[in-house]
Amino acid sequence: MHEMGLALEILEIARASIPADLPSARVARVNLRVGKLAAVVPESLRFCFEIAARETPLAGAELAIEEIPVSARCRACGERWTVTEPVFLCRACGGGAVEILSGRELDIVSIEVFDGSEGENG
Repeated sequence: MHEMGLALEILEIARASIPADLPSARVARVNLRVGKLAAVVPESLRFCFEIAARETPLAGAELAIEEIPVSARCRACGERWTVTEPVFLCRACGGGAVEILSGRELDIVSIEVFDGSEGENG
């Protein structure tokens, strides 16, 4: 399950985003964009992230995943479409010269950090 490896990498990147001058800061949410071709099962990644984040400044943080559909463009005729089946032929001309425009992403879009001391005082 490569989702655990991904969860650990996300955890390290998010941990590094916590300002050193805010020792009580915690990560509230990590926002990801994951393409359908990235071979990531979102539910498994969330589960692994939750396990890996225990007893860290990311404990309880939400892993928000935006799934990006596969979109393609035919190099022969220029047709663009969203791929919904494992068939990579142009739906307009039937050509096989298809360029994948999106669907391979695995990006951390943002990391939301809050000062944990604020919750203690009020």
